[in-house]
Amino acid sequence: MSIRFLLIVGCSIGGYFIALQYNKFPFSLIGLLAGFFLSIFVIKLEQTIKKLSLRVIAGGVIGTFLGLLIAFLFTYGLKFMPGLETQEIIPWGYLYFIMTCVLGYLGLVLGSKKAEEFSFPKSRSPKGEKDPYYRILDTSVIIDGRMADICDTGFIEGKLIVPRFVLDELQQIADSSDHMKRSRGRRGLEILNRMQRNSDIVIDVVDADFPDIKGVDAKLVALAKEKEGRIVTNDYNLNKVAELQGIKILNVNELANAMKSLVLPGETMTVRIIKEGTEAGQGVAYLDDGTMVVVDNGSRHIGENVGVVVTSVLQTTAGRMIFSAMKNNERGGVSSHT
Repeated sequence: MSIRFLLIVGCSIGGYFIALQYNKFPFSLIGLLAGFFLSIFVIKLEQTIKKLSLRVIAGGVIGTFLGLLIAFLFTYGLKFMPGLETQEIIPWGYLYFIMTCVLGYLGLVLGSKKAEEFSFPKSRSPKGEKDPYYRILDTSVIIDGRMADICDTGFIEGKLIVPRFVLDELQQIADSSDHMKRSRGRRGLEILNRMQRNSDIVIDVVDADFPDIKGVDAKLVALAKEKEGRIVTNDYNLNKVAELQGIKILNVNELANAMKSLVLPGETMTVRIIKEGTEAGQGVAYLDDGTMVVVDNGSRHIGENVGVVVTSVLQTTAGRMIFSAMKNNERGGVSSHT
């Protein structure tokens, strides 16, 4: 904000003194106003350009250059046409100005619009191998932190994409007045810095944006659809919305569930009952991976380690639940283990 204020003050004062060389006060105030409005125009232009992707900006610059070049060659070539080279039939200055404006504008518009249709070569991993797909990180999966742990194990290599609008959302959360949101935002930025230090992956911050689309989730879906990529997330709602639109999802929660140890009915295990269950007489325990174990007739053994036999396993969207019963040899007593 301070830099913009200095720009406004500098342009206004500069305009005033430039006008003062040609006109006395108060006509020199016209220069001050001109400098002020020029600075406002530059600030608005900067805000607009910041929302555009680098590809659109590059396409606009190239298109404008080609438009100006065509305007110059066209007007320059007219001078050598028979009957026009010696006669002042055409006002060359006005014609060149009009052609420059028209073709320059057309080049800017067409270049920026068609730049989105241009397909750049696919990115490659640090080892030179082609990435299997375009993996886009969601805000929630960055804050969650488990993605960084997965990358540290070496199971994921190559390039991970972080759109600029996701990074902006992280920054907004980190600057929030709410203590919890601020802590989550700062945690996300720290995790992103940690992932950038991983030599097996590359965090690529892309400037792609969709100004006409509101909401980070909708922009993620639009980017994944445009790049034919996959969204890495643990957001249930984003998962369902993306799947409805044919977008592939890499859900960290599903990966965590898939990595939990598989148990079958009849297997025995030792668990520590920590609380009562929802049904009368039930006790609840948890495995090391967080899986809930419901133990029949286990409520009277809260705080103790007991042997149980698995009776059934239920897979839900929230995770896996194991139902069990006390071992026969522990009906009348409890075998305590530490």
